[in-house]
Amino acid sequence: MTAVGFLGTTISPYLFFWQASEEVEEEINKGKISDFSTFRPKLFGRELRRMRQDTDMGMFFSNLITFFIVATTAATLHAQGITNIETPQQAALALKPLAGPLTYILFTVGIIGIGLQSVPVLAGSVAYAVSETLGVSEGLFKNFSRAKIFYSTIAFSTIIGTLINLFHINTIQALFYTAIINGIVAVPLIYIIMKLADDKRVVGENSSPKHIRFFGWLTFWLMLIAVVLMLGSFVGII
Repeated sequence: MTAVGFLGTTISPYLFFWQASEEVEEEINKGKISDFSTFRPKLFGRELRRMRQDTDMGMFFSNLITFFIVATTAATLHAQGITNIETPQQAALALKPLAGPLTYILFTVGIIGIGLQSVPVLAGSVAYAVSETLGVSEGLFKNFSRAKIFYSTIAFSTIIGTLINLFHINTIQALFYTAIINGIVAVPLIYIIMKLADDKRVVGENSSPKHIRFFGWLTFWLMLIAVVLMLGSFVGII
């Protein structure tokens, strides 16, 4: 479960929706296209290189930060036998006597920062996915009257997050099980993305190069195996 959750946190399905949608939003902001559903993309080599560089930099820093989170947690909390953290407040308080007051303050500021960042990313990703599923108007460049369901989904997601906190639901466990669900859902989504990225009817001449296809399918099979092993352990097969 931890392995699937770790993979689900790193390769989260909501990022597929968020990044693709934000690329379209950027094209709209530049005046190249008018809306999500009224164009057929025409991408040039330099634009694809820019997207690739942007993604590579994001992946690098994301995994670098992940490494230091794991290393820091192991060196402080786990080394002191603290393995049951139910709230971010407990994590901050647990770190304070182990690493000093500055670490406690840094952790608190980090939690606030990531919370503010998660509102547009997580809630926005849900809004994009819901809007595209229902075939309704979407986009942050539109006002509420032009994309009511899109913005209502963002508001509803934010309210649910607030209620989780108000009803004192174990947020750490909620994040853990959400990551596991993400790890399971990511498997079929990666399969679909890999098939689409190699379909010339969809991407034209911009199909994925061989090394991208190799690592993409490798990721798919590794995550599929992890999910199968987890589900097998639940039913006692493994």
